[in-house]
Amino acid sequence: MITIFTTPSCSSCRKAKKWLDDHKIKYNEKNLFSQRITIEDIDKMLSNAENGFEDIISTRSKIFKEESLDVEDMKMSELKQFIIDHPSVLKRPIILDGEKMQVGYNEEEIRVFIPKRLRELIMGIDCPTGEICDYQTALKRYFDEMQSEELNS
Repeated sequence: MITIFTTPSCSSCRKAKKWLDDHKIKYNEKNLFSQRITIEDIDKMLSNAENGFEDIISTRSKIFKEESLDVEDMKMSELKQFIIDHPSVLKRPIILDGEKMQVGYNEEEIRVFIPKRLRELIMGIDCPTGEICDYQTALKRYFDEMQSEELNS
């Protein structure tokens, strides 16, 4: 299940959620200001981050500047606790699904979260001979299949 870490005023978060909704991709939203982030959440982010904390925190955030913090001088446990105490230092949105993570909203990169069946349809793997299999057609066919499965459940 996809988890998306958001804040209410984040326009990139709204774009990412809209994209997921438009593609009928289920997700669990975790509002960083109303739901406390956990060490486990941070560990999941870090396990998918190529550059560690640099990928998920904004050292240009107000709190970093106010406290004159240097990430390099902090122990990992201190930095994790700092994030828990000040979740606004996290870049947003952070979208996680197993081995996949996206930080921020990027219209091309977010496509890694497209389910396997939809990817197959988009790539024309299952395209009947003589039919048009463009993106919109694939999307419609995928939604029709999802609806049919829900009715049969």
